[in-house]
Amino acid sequence: MDDSTAAPGTEPYRENAEARARESELVAGSRTQEESYRARLEAEESVYRDCAAVHDLPAIFHYWSERYVRPKLEAFGFSGPNEMFCRYLAEQCDRRKNDRPRFVSIGSGNCDLEIELAVHLRALGHADFVIDCLELNPSMLERGRSAAVTEGVAGQVHFLQEDFNQWIPAHEYDAAIANQALHHVLNLEHLFAQIKSCLKPHGSFVISDIIGRNGNQRWPEALKIVNEFWRKLPPSYRFNRQLGRYEELYENWDCSRESFEGIRAQDILSLLLDHFHFRLFVGFANVIDPFVDRSFGYNFDATAPWDRAFIDEVHERDEKEMISGHITPTHMLAVVGNDRHIPAIFHEPLSPRFCLRSTGPLVQGATSSPDATSTGEPSDRARESAQQSERQPTSKAPQAEDPRDAYEWHAWPHDSQTELEIACRRLQQATNRLPELTKDLEERTAWALRLEKQLEERTAWALRLTKEVEEQNAWALRLDKELQECRQELERELEQVAWTQHIHPRVVKFFNSAFMTARTCRNRIRELVSRHHFPE
Repeated sequence: MDDSTAAPGTEPYRENAEARARESELVAGSRTQEESYRARLEAEESVYRDCAAVHDLPAIFHYWSERYVRPKLEAFGFSGPNEMFCRYLAEQCDRRKNDRPRFVSIGSGNCDLEIELAVHLRALGHADFVIDCLELNPSMLERGRSAAVTEGVAGQVHFLQEDFNQWIPAHEYDAAIANQALHHVLNLEHLFAQIKSCLKPHGSFVISDIIGRNGNQRWPEALKIVNEFWRKLPPSYRFNRQLGRYEELYENWDCSRESFEGIRAQDILSLLLDHFHFRLFVGFANVIDPFVDRSFGYNFDATAPWDRAFIDEVHERDEKEMISGHITPTHMLAVVGNDRHIPAIFHEPLSPRFCLRSTGPLVQGATSSPDATSTGEPSDRARESAQQSERQPTSKAPQAEDPRDAYEWHAWPHDSQTELEIACRRLQQATNRLPELTKDLEERTAWALRLEKQLEERTAWALRLTKEVEEQNAWALRLDKELQECRQELERELEQVAWTQHIHPRVVKFFNSAFMTARTCRNRIRELVSRHHFPE
């Protein structure tokens, strides 16, 4: 039935029924998302529950960072991330000498940095300040609370158990800091909007974080270079210490599949450009990451000449490719805020815009213009990156047609027998872990089956609800049809008595006249009776 002929009152019902059907579909989808979100939260809490040394890194990382990253930072007046945080928080304390500065740390973990900052600020003569430590994991906050008491800064360091994906600030802040935390945030737009709104005038947002591809993966142009150097690695260097497996070819693993690790790392820079103005930006590293991180970095000997020479070679190639614009940095130190009149400082040509990689296919050499003034307005590439979050499929390392392509056998001086012994020892270690991994797999499989069963039940519920809505819609249509037929029948009956409309006024006038005459006669008789009284 056409909507224009629907009976009055039934159309809102049909709209409500359709809305209920749409709502049921959304509810089923949102519940699945909630299950996934809760699973990630549980994984995040589990990983860091007993992790007292969050930022420990291999010795080869420190060799590389001291030799190559530190000079970049010293050009801006600090030698490492912690000194950067100290410098900009002290700057706010100096500016607010007559007030009590308040700072917030996003994802503070065990609060090691925050306690160090409090001790440093007190040493500089600033005693009246507050650092709010925002952290999801209660175990980490408890370790921080205990450490703050030990260091004598419990009065300055406060602890807030919050999910920063949903955080609403209760105070205004002179500065916000985020140390390797933003790449764990799913709702970056919400978090950045909240920080922007709660920063006081001239406030700063100080950041050290990862800005590479989601899940700490390599983009294709960088992955190709990683594989070039991977073939030069001795076999014993290809053992993944974190995952306990041998990687003959480097596996471009997406570690955000089951947790929040790198969940939206590729969107951080573009969204910062959307929300803030950059005062400072230091972008660095890309290809070097797999060789110095926790997975493979412990395989290197930071005192061995060959190991150092290999890292030097990778770094040199890394720098060359980044400066040319072929690849973009995966790490940054930055200070942003709301004051757009302050010029941005960075190492040419690595401005925030230049280091912004589109999440679509990258044409070799195609980069944004290295604008030294950095207005902070979002570029088209920034918007594209924000819109395509988590939509890129996981890329796998290209499989060599011949296994021998995975090795350049004469690229290293290591003894073959020693390499074989190391490989056998690691194989035995992996074998020993099999029962534990098997149990973990069984538990995860059981969890997945439960989740699948819940999904099937909710899908069946949604289908039943959809069927019910369809039946009610059909009933409403039948009611429409019956009411329409009743209306048509009533119209026909009215047409049959339409002639009475012409005599109606005369009939009414006649009866009114007769009524008035009868009432007059009655009144006259009563009057006569009252005048002539007849005795009984």
